[in-house]
Amino acid sequence: MKNEKPGFNLEDLNEKIFAQDEIIALAKENSPRLLNKFRLVYPNFFEKISLIQPDLKNSELIFCVYLKLNLSTKEIATYTFVTPKAIQNRKNRIRKKLFIPSETDIYKWFNDL
Repeated sequence: MKNEKPGFNLEDLNEKIFAQDEIIALAKENSPRLLNKFRLVYPNFFEKISLIQPDLKNSELIFCVYLKLNLSTKEIATYTFVTPKAIQNRKNRIRKKLFIPSETDIYKWFNDL
């Protein structure tokens, strides 16, 4: 008799980790494939965002992906070739569009989504 938890599959976990690593690599490269790959791995993420704000542009969705990946302002700025101040401004605009209260940690909000 095996001592495994029901529903726990090591192969699925390894695939998820590999996909996560690939998504982070695409984010670091600022790859145009990032959005499509993220959509395949996390389909519910975009459904939930579109329920809140259906009119987000692709560039805004990609920015949401960076926040979901828990990348810092400095990391996002480096990967997208803009200043940290520009990233801070984008965070504020996304907060307004998605109705995220200013007292809420934006990374926690995206992780809970």
